[in-house]
Amino acid sequence: MSLASGDFILLTLAFFVVATLYSAVGFGGGSSYLAILTLVLTSFFAIRTTALLCNLTVVTGSCYLYYKNGHLPLKKFIPFVVTSIPMAFLGASFRLKEQVFFILLALALIVSAIALIYQTLSLRSNFNVKEYPNYVSYLLGAGIGLLSGLVGIGGGIFLAPVLNHMKWDKPIVIASLASFFILVNSISGIGGLFVSDSFEIFWPEILGLLFAVLMGGQLGVRLSIGKLSAKRIRMLTGFLVLFVGIRVLLKNGLEINLFS
Repeated sequence: MSLASGDFILLTLAFFVVATLYSAVGFGGGSSYLAILTLVLTSFFAIRTTALLCNLTVVTGSCYLYYKNGHLPLKKFIPFVVTSIPMAFLGASFRLKEQVFFILLALALIVSAIALIYQTLSLRSNFNVKEYPNYVSYLLGAGIGLLSGLVGIGGGIFLAPVLNHMKWDKPIVIASLASFFILVNSISGIGGLFVSDSFEIFWPEILGLLFAVLMGGQLGVRLSIGKLSAKRIRMLTGFLVLFVGIRVLLKNGLEINLFS
């Protein structure tokens, strides 16, 4: 499916802005990519594939910079990803009905956005990190991995609010874990799409979108590492996610009522 040049430029700019905002708090932007793509694409499979590929592009660069700056303790992250990878693969392999998919996505986004906004308002720089047994990390990884696979995003947007609420570690470490979590689950989710014969490329426009999110992601993660207006970025991202969730819910809830 091809787009008019003006529409494609607007789409590319939107993806750049989303990648910048989301990567600044450790996310890939998959939730907003999904919502935006529903405005321009008719193929449900192409929407999910494009969102996962853009997610993967953003967080790959983010993980590299977090690791380079010493914020990515991989050994601490292993329990999360060991269980999330197979569950994300399993979730992505399910062929959900389109309306069910978007309703599930919308509800998950609204809850995550409210949690992110609340935690940002109550966030304190001086708090005591709490210790938890390893099985908690395994369970969180499995549950959020399955949800991320079902809705077609990396899952960091679900994981980060939970870990911030638990005071699992410093916000910058949680942001780096969210990026790494999204990275491995996006790869697993793409594998699930292949297995279920649901992988569909939005060609050739995908190349421009991937470049836009790569640039936006690199800008955003540098803002995060530099601690530039971190609280404002988190708030803006929270409200953006909330807006996207409500919009998706209203659009698809209305369609179900009208056509069911």
